[in-house]
Amino acid sequence: MAAAPVWSVDPRTGKQREQVAVEATAQEVDTAVRAAHEARGALADRTVRAAFLRTAAEELQAAKDSLVETADAETALGPVRLTGELARTCYQLRAFADIVDEGAFLDVVINHPDDTATPPIPDLRRYKVPLGVVAVYSASNFPFAFSVAGGDTASALAAGCPVVVKSHPDHPALSEYVAKVLRRAAARHDIPDGVVGLVHGFEAGVELIKHPLVAAAGFTGSVRGGRALFDAAAARPVPIPFHGELGSLNPVVVTEAAAAERAEAIGAGLAGSMTLGVGQFCVKPGLVLAPSGAAGDALLKSLTDAVSDTDAGVLLDHRMRDNFVAGVAERAGLPDVESPVTPGAGGEHTVSAGFLTVPASRLAAEGEHDLLLEECFGPVTVVARYEDETEVKAVLSRLPGNLTATVQLSEEEAAGQGRGAEILAELTPLAGRVLVNGWPTGVAVAPAQHHGGPYPATTSTSTSVGGTAIERWMRPVAYQNAPEALLPQELRDENPLGLPRRFNGRLER
Repeated sequence: MAAAPVWSVDPRTGKQREQVAVEATAQEVDTAVRAAHEARGALADRTVRAAFLRTAAEELQAAKDSLVETADAETALGPVRLTGELARTCYQLRAFADIVDEGAFLDVVINHPDDTATPPIPDLRRYKVPLGVVAVYSASNFPFAFSVAGGDTASALAAGCPVVVKSHPDHPALSEYVAKVLRRAAARHDIPDGVVGLVHGFEAGVELIKHPLVAAAGFTGSVRGGRALFDAAAARPVPIPFHGELGSLNPVVVTEAAAAERAEAIGAGLAGSMTLGVGQFCVKPGLVLAPSGAAGDALLKSLTDAVSDTDAGVLLDHRMRDNFVAGVAERAGLPDVESPVTPGAGGEHTVSAGFLTVPASRLAAEGEHDLLLEECFGPVTVVARYEDETEVKAVLSRLPGNLTATVQLSEEEAAGQGRGAEILAELTPLAGRVLVNGWPTGVAVAPAQHHGGPYPATTSTSTSVGGTAIERWMRPVAYQNAPEALLPQELRDENPLGLPRRFNGRLER
């Protein structure tokens, strides 16, 4: 494996800024994984674990100004957006610390013997234990929240799993900085540096997924890259869980009644959502089913006005910019596709937002227009104009899995009249989060959140956002007829740790 230099690049100019590191060799990947493996014991104490997570948030917040400056230089996402994302990241770390303190995530269940049951029940005690070292693959579009200190790392550490992060090449300097901050937080609790490993380079990422001491992996990125790693995880002599977020179209259905009632608001809301962050959000609405006729025309006018007023922006790197320009040009060249606001190159280093329209009938059957059913990363959406409900159903039946699906309903439909419930039922099999009269951009960090969906949105049924993300990095184990003195404290009758649990069928809190 060649030790090529790793450069920080300014996406506003495409120029290299500084050499940050070199790509990790196979030996260096092995060293990082083994150091993480040796750090497992330091995370065994839940009190220490929770304190570490809170200290990590504290240290990141203390370094806010310089972290945001470093992130902006590499991503061009802007100080306002990055400051908010860093705050979200710190909140997420603290939220997982609270989950660790509470202990419900351990799912403690105790059954005493019952000879009257058929078959008889022995003494059984079940809880969850950490899997081991977790490989984390950073995302390009969320340099804080889905990268070195992001949700995969936070949830893995909360579960008691050390991590080795494969940095994203779009922000290597920030990755080094964040890893340094996390290790500083670990040191305050006598946790070894190896608890958060960091490697750079494509080949390093491949070596990481193959390493025999890596027990699971989390990934956020493209379908192509994620699927390759997913296949590699499954092909190992000992396959491991691979929780990948790969791609999503995030369809939106606008009913005719909703368009007639509030076309201007829907058009403006759609424009804001599809151009947010220069269209680089994983939940950007990429396909909108809108009615033909006057109500749909009014919606398109509102969308046209709002998108036309959107300034050109910088994508995360020039490769993404080139893919966006080529992708929208290929889509715009299909028969019956029109460009009310033409997306594409906005300048030498920028892109302009826009949207395409197409008759929904073109998407109802397999053909060359299937390209419009694939995610195009950047500030563009496709509006498919439908004639009737049959066309809506036909298009929805052809969609792959998604992170989100949205329906815009009229006031009466939202109150239970009309097809509102029916549309919700049609959207539910397509996505992990179904929205009514809102927009998918913005993923709240909350206990009830689910950020995942059917393939290719994700490769598992789990979420990468919210408290239940911790479940990805744990496995259940049951002890049968084990003497009380040999049991982990979590499974003893007297409950010395005061954990929530189910004891002989009764929920105790």
